[in-house]
Order: sequence, then C-alpha cells, then structure tokens
Amino acid sequence: MAGGPARRSGNFSSGCDRKDAAPVVPAQAADTKEQPASQPAGQAGTETPPEPAAQATDGIFPAQPPETVEELRWIKRVVAVFADSPNDPLFRRQMEALERDPAPLAFRDVVVLTDTDPAADSALRQTFRPRGFMLVLVGKDGQIKLRKPLPWDVRELSRAIDKSPLRQQELRDLGQRGGVAIGR
Repeated sequence: MAGGPARRSGNFSSGCDRKDAAPVVPAQAADTKEQPASQPAGQAGTETPPEPAAQATDGIFPAQPPETVEELRWIKRVVAVFADSPNDPLFRRQMEALERDPAPLAFRDVVVLTDTDPAADSALRQTFRPRGFMLVLVGKDGQIKLRKPLPWDVRELSRAIDKSPLRQQELRDLGQRGGVAIGR
C-alpha cells in the first residue's frame, strides 16, 4: 500500500476516508442520556439546551406570583399588566413585546405579573384598581412609577426605569465594583 492512504479495518468509519461522507458514530456514544419514559423511541438526545432568551426570562415571568407587591419591595421592580381577558389585543401585544426582549428587564431586576381575571378580585387588582388594559411599573421602593393605558415596549420601560434615582445609584455602585453596565 505504498503511496495510498492507510485504511482502517473493522466496521467503524471515522468519516475521514471520504470527504462527502458523514462520520459514523457508534450508537453508545450518540446516546449519552437515558431516554425518558414519556419520550418516543428514537427521540432520545433530541432535547436542545434552553436558548439565551429562555435563560434570561428565568424569574421575570414567575409561574407562582407573589400574593402582594410588598413581598418584592427592595428586591425587584414590578411590571404589572392587567386586562379583562387574556385575549385582549392590548394585553397580547404587551406580553409579546416583553417576551421578545427579556434581557434588559432581567438586567434591571424586573418581574412581570399579570392579571386577566377581573372576577377573581386579586390583591393586585385591589392595589392598583385597573379598568380594562393597564400597565403599571412599581419601583423597588414599592411606589408606583408609571401607569399606562396602552402597551409599552421594553426600550420605553427600560428608559423609565433608568431615570429613577435608585437605578442611577445601582449603576454607580456597579461601576465602583468593576462591573460592566450592559443592557439596553
């Protein structure tokens, strides 16, 4: 076999023999995770890691919201979105805008709380008394910073938050610790 490439023997191909062939991986190496019982056969290992946007939304849209905004005082800023129905076009537009770009909200310690059931008369509704669609921004100090009857995008909310004295102090503190103030 002088002058030719060395060939491997056996049934394993590294894919190096032909440029157009995909490498063949032994079945044991391809499936490193155990297959969940609920997953159909042949679908093991098809899970994709969470996307950065999904990671950024951790904690922004809580599955179990707090009973009152008071529980979040000095911990989080609250964006409360109210509507008379989850099908309200303004509510849907607002939620799509918030979910589309959650990273700036996460950077600003924001949690989004929603209430689309006026009949439930929740603590949030008793506190803010919305009529139809309403967006409320509550600062970390528990004070209402903004009430709007129409949806706002993340950029507008971020600017409103960044104007607050507490946020200005947070950015100064971050700079003194050597942190980088990123976000939009």
